[in-house]
Amino acid sequence: MNEQTDKFTHRIRSFVKREGRLTKGQAAALERQWPVMGLVHQPTEIDFSQSFGRTAPLVLEIGFGMGHSLVEMAQKDPESNYIGIEVHGPGVGACLMEAEALGVTNLRVIQHDAVEILEDCVADGSLSKVQIFFPDPWHKKRHHKRRLVRPDFVQLLQRKLADGGILHLATDWENYAEHMLEVMHAESGWQNLSETNDYIPRPDSRPLTKFEKRGHRLGHGVWDMQFKKA
Repeated sequence: MNEQTDKFTHRIRSFVKREGRLTKGQAAALERQWPVMGLVHQPTEIDFSQSFGRTAPLVLEIGFGMGHSLVEMAQKDPESNYIGIEVHGPGVGACLMEAEALGVTNLRVIQHDAVEILEDCVADGSLSKVQIFFPDPWHKKRHHKRRLVRPDFVQLLQRKLADGGILHLATDWENYAEHMLEVMHAESGWQNLSETNDYIPRPDSRPLTKFEKRGHRLGHGVWDMQFKKA
């Protein structure tokens, strides 16, 4: 294995590819809205002010799933520009379909690996907020090394956030929540916004998902964390 191949094999990635089939509605929304709301990976920084047609605080969500909460957040916060990164086609299609139905215009989506987007396309110090909600917990111990929230990725996020920018994490796996806290507390330059230096109540800015409501009924916990770039 040569050096370049080895580097690629062991680099952190933000996802595991599990592609499903698009519904007719999702495919149609992709065809209509991708030219307006879709952005693609490029080897140089994206001019997001040009993409949105305005300059505004930039909020980035990594792994938005089907996009319901992302669209709701963008709709309720029209003064900010929202970027969602998701690799799975049906999720991108569903997000665009909902954004179109609700007339949301302050949202752009990217179907690509988040790490490469951050490294290549996002200027340092340009993000006001990064959101990572319910990432794959990789609950088996032997798979913990695949978790997205780990030191090198957190350092990358810190570079991309503006001073005072916020990193908002949420998970429904207690072990992953503990892992996130451990990673974040080991990194310098972050202020935990929790009064108890651990978790915060779910802020109103993060919508309660159907999945989360079902989890509450079953007695499952959800752990939210917010850290400010000091």
